[in-house]
Amino acid sequence: MLRKGNLFVISGPSGAGKGTIIREVLKSTQEIEISVSVTTRESRRGEVEGVNYYFKSREDFEKMAEEGGFLEYARVYDHYYGTPKEPVLKALDRGENIILEIDIQGALQVKKSYPEAIFVFILPPSMAELRQRIVSRGSETEEALKLRFASALEEISYIEKYDYYIINDTLTASARCLEAVIMAERCRIKKDVTELIENFKEELE
Repeated sequence: MLRKGNLFVISGPSGAGKGTIIREVLKSTQEIEISVSVTTRESRRGEVEGVNYYFKSREDFEKMAEEGGFLEYARVYDHYYGTPKEPVLKALDRGENIILEIDIQGALQVKKSYPEAIFVFILPPSMAELRQRIVSRGSETEEALKLRFASALEEISYIEKYDYYIINDTLTASARCLEAVIMAERCRIKKDVTELIENFKEELE
């Protein structure tokens, strides 16, 4: 019996290491794939259609939104970003596990449109460590740092809406934790277990 895949929604403050953990997991397991988002911004050098993003015009994006074509979407400055619904749902029906790396507001939208998703929150070891990670990028002014910290504290306040949390102290340990969540959810007893039991009974008859 083909078991339906799971949708994993990964969120956390900027600098917590969400993307790094996901890339580490993708390197070591074939159990999961990452969803490709749609955006209205122009493609950058080296970006590939359908790999990095699906690039759409503003008109096409807004039409998709009106027709309910997104699990979630948001406007970030002058551009739209969204998770296309159809390819994700088809992949799940094929038994594939899918990861979405999205912000808190996007995650809350997914919770409404696909409540059976599994929500994982990535935390830094401490706020001091988070600050150090952001400072080490060398691209933030002091004022921008203050805004990022205020945003991070607000995001962390939503953690109770998630199913799991991972404290990203070391990359290896954090990646193993996410892999453990993926495996545990794959073995969770769900509605489709009834069909599995019926199949077992038929084999004995």
